[in-house]
Amino acid sequence: QIMSQVEGQQKNLVQAIEALPTSGPLSALDQDLLLLKATSAATLSCLGECLTLLQQSMHQVGQHHNRTLSSEGILGWPGPKSHSTEQLKNGALSSLSSASANITWAIVPSAAQDGQPLQPNTENSASELILVEDEMTDTEDNEEEDLGVMDDQRSVILHLISQLKLGMDLTRVVLPTFILEKRSLLEMYANFMAHPDLFLSIAAGATPEERIICFVEYYLTAFHEGRKGAVAKKPYNPIIGETFHCSWDVPKDKVKAFRTNGASTVAKDPTKEFGQDQSTCYKLRFVAEQVSHHPPVSCFYCECKEKKMCVNAHVWTKSKFMGMSIGVSMVGEGVLYLMEHEEEYVFTLPSAYARSILTIPWVELGGKVNINCARTGYSATVTFHTKPFYGGKVHRVTAEVKHNPTNTIVCKAQGEWNGTLEFTYSNGETKVIDTNKLPVTRKKIRPIAKQGPLESRHLWQHVTNSLKEGNIDAATEHKHRLEERQRAEERQRVALTTPWKPKYFAKEGDGWLYLNPLWKT
Repeated sequence: QIMSQVEGQQKNLVQAIEALPTSGPLSALDQDLLLLKATSAATLSCLGECLTLLQQSMHQVGQHHNRTLSSEGILGWPGPKSHSTEQLKNGALSSLSSASANITWAIVPSAAQDGQPLQPNTENSASELILVEDEMTDTEDNEEEDLGVMDDQRSVILHLISQLKLGMDLTRVVLPTFILEKRSLLEMYANFMAHPDLFLSIAAGATPEERIICFVEYYLTAFHEGRKGAVAKKPYNPIIGETFHCSWDVPKDKVKAFRTNGASTVAKDPTKEFGQDQSTCYKLRFVAEQVSHHPPVSCFYCECKEKKMCVNAHVWTKSKFMGMSIGVSMVGEGVLYLMEHEEEYVFTLPSAYARSILTIPWVELGGKVNINCARTGYSATVTFHTKPFYGGKVHRVTAEVKHNPTNTIVCKAQGEWNGTLEFTYSNGETKVIDTNKLPVTRKKIRPIAKQGPLESRHLWQHVTNSLKEGNIDAATEHKHRLEERQRAEERQRVALTTPWKPKYFAKEGDGWLYLNPLWKT
């Protein structure tokens, strides 16, 4: 009853605030009033959750004493029926001031747009050649300015937050362009390969134990380069049919077997990396594609023919509003294939959180991921620890590698995924890797002029250039055009009942597989 009363009071408060003029000494968009609206809604949702938890525990206690309570006996609180949440779900951000009415972006890597690519998808399109000789060393630094949220931007975010429910799925909620990072989510996945020498070293391990330890070492160093800058910005949501291609030339002398791997943790002279002779290098090739729009699923595939190894992954990004932060789960899995050893390593990905979204947003990873090789009986558990509310370190990660048949731990690791990592092996040896000192191998990518219309950098070039120039309005406009085109094509496909057919991947069971993987050829 009290919850219902409070809900009524909160509703009156919101209506009173929204009834104020949009300008003048006391306006509906006043910073403090927006904050009051946001925090009161979050508080109410939180109390509602508490009530539910109390009721559940009472219910369990009741059952424990063999007194089964009828479900009608439990008073449920339906949650705040805020009219503004309904508007938001229906996409009508009517109460936004007209100046910011254009703001249409999802905050997290999940597709906020309905639609399709810009070309009909032809049957033989998979045979389209991506010419490696056209690729040039990437010069984009992709560094993001670590700016806090500016006051005018904060009021826009506050206004949106005040209309969101805790736990609400953000897949279709749209957020401002100024929080965008200048690259597509597909390219972010490619940046997980910034240390291809460590990746290729996995196959050089002499024993199954060495190979899984190498995989864990690579895995733990993969995330810091994928997250550019300390500030939390969001990559572009790939539109359906979007692709990203690149490759790396990895000097063969950098790919070392496990025990001598220490050499690759010392920063090399970067000036020597550019004119590499092809014969002294391994070629690692990467392709990613957005295969589905609802739900938003990205696939990527990476292979090195000479090392007879490849990785295939599919990731569905699910986002959720959590009050003053936003959580993104990466649902799906990847498989690393080592053909020479006939081994398959199945792995998952951690969740990401954007914290302090009203001040200076920052990203942390959280959750437990697993790496398993059924053939050898080895597995690894990697835990990304989120910072506790009080005290505690940030970006902490721990890992342990186990031989399941004998139940022995063969390696332990701890440290920060974007800092220093310390590995301890069963023979007592230790090794330290400083992720900030690892040499980054620049990817090679074809210039935009030679890319197809659906390749990430070609597709998003106008948005990227506008963001670089600081022209947020132009970036929003270009982005809006892409999304509208995608929606129109989606409607056309629905009308003609022609399902979208990806170019490089095919659905298999719950996952997606590259059409022409190394193990088939």
